[in-house]
Amino acid sequence: MKAGFIQTHPEFGRIKENVESALKEIDSLDADLVVLPELFSTGYQFRTKEEALKLSEPVDGGYAAGRLSEAAKKKKIHIVAGFAEKAGKKTYNSSMLIGPRGVVGVYRKAHLFWNEKKIFSRGDTDLKVYRAGGAKIGMMICFDWIFPEVARTLALRGAEIICQPSNLVLPYCPQAMITRSLENRVFSITANRVGTEERVRGTRLHFIGTSQIVAPNGSVLYRAAGDGVEAASMDIKPEEARDKDITPMNNIFKDRRKDLFVL
Repeated sequence: MKAGFIQTHPEFGRIKENVESALKEIDSLDADLVVLPELFSTGYQFRTKEEALKLSEPVDGGYAAGRLSEAAKKKKIHIVAGFAEKAGKKTYNSSMLIGPRGVVGVYRKAHLFWNEKKIFSRGDTDLKVYRAGGAKIGMMICFDWIFPEVARTLALRGAEIICQPSNLVLPYCPQAMITRSLENRVFSITANRVGTEERVRGTRLHFIGTSQIVAPNGSVLYRAAGDGVEAASMDIKPEEARDKDITPMNNIFKDRRKDLFVL
């Protein structure tokens, strides 16, 4: 299958324009699975909970979900996209998996970063694995990378590809996701954004781009530049992620010493 990402440069608050811009990239990309950044339709730096709630959208009936569903049906593909999810009076930093038949599942970010804790409700969804065409995929969002339990849980539950919508500002994640792939023997796709936002005085955020696709052996199949909109896809074989043997006598799951673990 072909798996890829769209590295975007959203304009804050301009949902329709951001969605349509991403759709143009999706339409031109040859891929069976496409990952979009975290909060791709709204931008990142909300000033208040009220502003986030106003710009957030429900999964059912939301503009982003609706337009992405149309694209997935038309191209017969799967799309993972980060968005601000409205659920009653709460806003979640979420990711949705969309297939040719519409929304397949939603993940709400478990580990909120910095001022996100002032804006979003803490994620309350499980770490589920879904079928997406010829592969099993799991979703995590940005700062989840620093908690290895997230990727390990998804891998133990059968994920062959981990999709990571992101708005990265710290420089460590791209290298860390190489380790997440290697230690779990899975593919990972990080879709990041570029540009800067300074909607909160004294808090200027520069997004580092460098979206990437990593193989189960830790090799970087493709890494984008640190600036500029970019779309890329690579041919991958999901079945490679089913082989958990490091040597004829070492299997990363069977060799786990759970008797020594704290958790």
